[in-house]
Amino acid sequence: MTVNAAWNIWNFRKPVVEALLADGHLITIAAPTDDSVPDLQALGCDFIPLQMDAKGLNPLDGASLISQFRRIICAAESDLVLSYTIKNNLFGAIAAKSLRIPFVPNVTGLGTAFLSGRVLQTIAEQLYRTAFRSLPVVFFQNADDLALFLEGGLVRSDQAKLLPGSGIDLDRFPATPFPIGAKPKTFLMISRLLRDKGVVEYVDAARLIRQKHPGAKFQLLGAIGSENRTSVGASEVAAWVAEDVVDYLGTTKDVRPFIEGASCIVLPSYREGAPRTLIEAAAMARPVITTDVPGCRSVLDPTVSGYLCEPRSAPSLARSIEQFLSLSDSAQAEMGLAGRHKMAREFDQAIVVEAYRSAIASIF
Repeated sequence: MTVNAAWNIWNFRKPVVEALLADGHLITIAAPTDDSVPDLQALGCDFIPLQMDAKGLNPLDGASLISQFRRIICAAESDLVLSYTIKNNLFGAIAAKSLRIPFVPNVTGLGTAFLSGRVLQTIAEQLYRTAFRSLPVVFFQNADDLALFLEGGLVRSDQAKLLPGSGIDLDRFPATPFPIGAKPKTFLMISRLLRDKGVVEYVDAARLIRQKHPGAKFQLLGAIGSENRTSVGASEVAAWVAEDVVDYLGTTKDVRPFIEGASCIVLPSYREGAPRTLIEAAAMARPVITTDVPGCRSVLDPTVSGYLCEPRSAPSLARSIEQFLSLSDSAQAEMGLAGRHKMAREFDQAIVVEAYRSAIASIF
C-alpha cells in the first residue's frame, strides 16, 4: 500500500488494512515517515520509507518516484499494489505495470492540477491516461470525479468503481447530543489551512456574519504550513486571530471532542474526493455547510442534513450560515440526525472493505 503520508493510512485506511490482515495478507506500506509508523507496525504491517515531495507534478520527480517504486515493489515481493493520492497513483502505476504487478489506485481527489488552469489540467489528464490504461480496477470517491475520468477517456467504464469516500466507523464516530440552547453558536472548519480548502472564504464569511451576529464563534482546526503551494502562512492566521474573527485551535489527533462541541461544521473547499471531516461530522449528528462542488455535495442532502453554497464566494457561504442560524435549535438538531442517518445508509466503512475484497478476488 502506498500513499503520500503514512498518517493517511492510519487515519483513513485502517479498516481496509485490518480486514486484509485478518484475511491473511501480508502488508507493506510505502510512504514518507511520520509518527504514525509505529502504530501501523503494531497492527502488523511492514514499512518502507518513501522519499517524495507531495507538491506539484514535476517530471523529474516522477522519474525518481518510478525508480523508487520499482525498488520497493521488488523488495517487498509484492503481488499487488494498492495506492492512494495523486503522485503515488500516477507514478506507482507506471512502476507496477513495468514489473507486471497488478495495481489498484484510489482517486482520493484531483488536487490543484485540476484547479490551476487548462495547461496543467491537460498535463495531468495525459499522465492519468497513460498510468491508468489497462489497470484492473480504479476506485473513485465521488461520482463527479468518476464521470470526469470517463468523459475524458482517462479510464474505461469496466475499470471504474465508486466508493463512499473512505467510509466511516459509525461506532468510533457516534451520534452525540446536539448542543440545544448553546449560546453562542459555534462553527468549526477542520482542514489543513489551504486556500483551495476555502479557508479565506470561511474567514471572510465569518466577518460578514459577525456584523449581524457578534456572538457567533468561528473556529479553525488544522495544520499551518502544509507542503502545498496554496498553504496559508502562520502570520496570516495570527492576523485573523488578532482581529478576533476566528479562533485557531491548532492540531489534534482526535477531532471528536471538537465536533461534539460545535453547532455546525463548515468546509468551503474548491473540490474534494470525499471530505473526511464532513463525513465524521455528519456521523456525529452535526449539520454541515459546504460548497456545491464534486466530492463535497455528495456527503449531504441539501436543506435536509446541511446547506450548499457557491465555491469561492464568501457572501454565498455567509448566506448559508444565515439560513442555519435562522433555524430553531430543534430544527438544527434534526438536520444533524438526518446526516447521521445518511452516513449509516451510504458511508459505512464495511462498504469500502468489501469493495477491496471483491477487487482482490477479481484479480486473483
